[in-house]
Amino acid sequence: MRAIVISRPGGPEVLELRSVPSPEPSRGEVRVRVRATALNRADLLQRLGHYPAPPGAPSDIPGLEVAGEVDALGPDATLWKKGDRVFGLVGGGGYAEEVVVHERTLARVPESLDWAQAAAVPEAFITAHDALFRLGALRPGGRVLIHAVGSGVGIAALQLAVASHAETFGTSRTPAKLDRAKAFGLAHALPADGFARATAGTIDVILDFVGAPYLAQNLDALAPCGRLVVVGLLGGRKEPIDLGALLTKRLTVVGTSLRSRPLEEKILVTRTFAAEVVPLLAAGVVKPIVERVFPLERAREAHELMAGDATFGKIVLTI
Repeated sequence: MRAIVISRPGGPEVLELRSVPSPEPSRGEVRVRVRATALNRADLLQRLGHYPAPPGAPSDIPGLEVAGEVDALGPDATLWKKGDRVFGLVGGGGYAEEVVVHERTLARVPESLDWAQAAAVPEAFITAHDALFRLGALRPGGRVLIHAVGSGVGIAALQLAVASHAETFGTSRTPAKLDRAKAFGLAHALPADGFARATAGTIDVILDFVGAPYLAQNLDALAPCGRLVVVGLLGGRKEPIDLGALLTKRLTVVGTSLRSRPLEEKILVTRTFAAEVVPLLAAGVVKPIVERVFPLERAREAHELMAGDATFGKIVLTI
């Protein structure tokens, strides 16, 4: 099969299109003929040598999400049949024509989505749904602040929050992204610097992709018993914390990463996603936002585009 391989740590030029052996499914697994995959920040970090793949995943083929057709069943795999249209998360190896995955970490693709749209769903919507509702305990009518609201996960979280009738706040360092987010239900566009002054102790749930630089403001913005869910660390990972604020406001701070979770947890979040989010996608209540689509052989160009941080939504590779 064809795959994009990281030949060595480095820039986009280290990505090479090669022929590699096809994987074979083991017990409880299926093989998916990948039709499209989407880029994530973790792909860039893995290419640079800063984010190794988890055990069992290809170490040199990036890609955390796929959409395609089941084309082979391993022993005891009974959930799907050959030809079924599926999408889901993988530990790695998504930039390839075929990938092997546990059958319960896949969901059925709604007929309304084409392959590029389907590939833009799993990482963004599973991450956002888990962060908002399981970790963040967002309730209808709650107030949620989403940082980097124009990112793939950010715009998915915004749509899910709107669908749950939450009041939405968002930040971005790019004003144009805030303007575009308003079309998806962003009620309050806030500056990246000084957002705490505009929200001062009123936010129930914060989704943060930036990390250290926003920590103090996040604690100020949260209402009593509010929850901060740290999804990314784009701005840095170390910052002093005022433990007094945690005590007096009874705050909860929790981090999340899907890739490092054990199989049982990945199955749980996927089944929840299939039950609660896929119907919203099928009905058009929420939808994936695709910024650009590239063929697999132009993966270098796609990585360059993502590194420029000018995109709104997802970048997709078709295969």
